[in-house]
Amino acid sequence: MAAISFFTESISYNLPQKLKVKKWIKATIEKEGFKLGELNFIFCSDEYLLGINQQYLNHDTYTDIITFDNSEVEKLIVSDIFISIERVKENAKTFKTSEFDEVCRIMIHGTLHLLGYKDKGKAAKTLMTQKEDEYLAYRAELDLA
Repeated sequence: MAAISFFTESISYNLPQKLKVKKWIKATIEKEGFKLGELNFIFCSDEYLLGINQQYLNHDTYTDIITFDNSEVEKLIVSDIFISIERVKENAKTFKTSEFDEVCRIMIHGTLHLLGYKDKGKAAKTLMTQKEDEYLAYRAELDLA
């Protein structure tokens, strides 16, 4: 059964507008020609995400997001996406945006990875940013912003 779920690890966080966010993410997935299986967003602390980064990716750096693609069927999204709320808050200040808009940007960034978009290299990063902006604007089209 298709589902988007939200969890927390090592922090207390309540995502605003959960139903709207679910509809937006699902609509984005379908617009890209994919189907939603199970997509879990796990909101956590910097330290928790650092531990995952060290354990699974052998990276000893802080990051705002790690996406695990668990799909076994082509074009079917099954994934766990870990997001550091501490990084989201810091990014929101740096980019002078709301925490909600920044968490949405990070969530769509992880989702876009699952849809085949990359962010390594200048051209790929430019396309990723364009797609993030496109789907953030799509929230308003869906009246979900």
